[in-house]
Amino acid sequence: MNPYTDTTFWQFFNVLFQRLGTLLTGGPIASDELQIAVLSLVAISGALIGPFLILRKMTMLANALSHTILIGIALAFLVSPSDDLYAHLPLFMVAAVLTGLATAFITEFFTSTLRLQADASTGLTFTSLFALGILLVTLLTRNAHIGTEIVMGNVDALQISDMYWAALIAAINIVIILLFFKEYTLTTFDKALAVSLGFSPAFFSYLLMTQVSITVVSGFRAVGVLMVLALLTAPALTARLITHKLKHLILYSILIGIIGAFMGVALSRHILSVQNIALSTAGVTVCVLTFIFILAALIKVGRSKFAR
Repeated sequence: MNPYTDTTFWQFFNVLFQRLGTLLTGGPIASDELQIAVLSLVAISGALIGPFLILRKMTMLANALSHTILIGIALAFLVSPSDDLYAHLPLFMVAAVLTGLATAFITEFFTSTLRLQADASTGLTFTSLFALGILLVTLLTRNAHIGTEIVMGNVDALQISDMYWAALIAAINIVIILLFFKEYTLTTFDKALAVSLGFSPAFFSYLLMTQVSITVVSGFRAVGVLMVLALLTAPALTARLITHKLKHLILYSILIGIIGAFMGVALSRHILSVQNIALSTAGVTVCVLTFIFILAALIKVGRSKFAR
């Protein structure tokens, strides 16, 4: 039995605190705890790359990429020998990365070769490839190989293997950021200096897109390809209202993302217990992150007026 059944918001955290000893000694993990773990790990991955997306003004491209990856995932389902996603996760990751890079290349081709505006190129690529992905998902759904959870996410379907893969991808993102933090910083703030020192801004842009691709793969089962962008950008946008130092921005983004995961799962459980309404936990988590952003923005505006 789920120990969080019929708990309210604050009772949820009380039960979680009481179960910390069990969890730390390797005891069985409850469904709600698994949801918190996966959402937190995806939020950590998102918080590591989100600040660079925002500072490089690549949020729209990342948004397009998070949607167009649907094609790669759908095609991977088509050629996969079984419906077990995590038995063939490397195949899905490769497909997602290739689709993500194709999105970036096509967008760049429209911009540099056909002289389209950057936002027009992104919009054209995004809508065309996403529409193709929806058609593929529709066809595959008929054969029961793939469900709408690939688009909207379903935390109730999470398994322990989801947590392991989310942890692996978070670890990969941590290693890449630690190894190339200086290069990422330089190519983000001063491309001319980066080129003069021998660093390629294009290479690190594509590396960042690759990280976005694998992060979307780790998060699409929990939150879907439509909402995973919120975990990439919302914590970073909120943190930017608090600090402008890059290292602090990343740390605050991680903290905000984890808080959003905890509050989202607890609030979703509270609504189910009190109102008997089963809301999408991913949707609740994204709404919580949005609320935190609005609250931080109001506090910043209030402080600015008070300072005058």
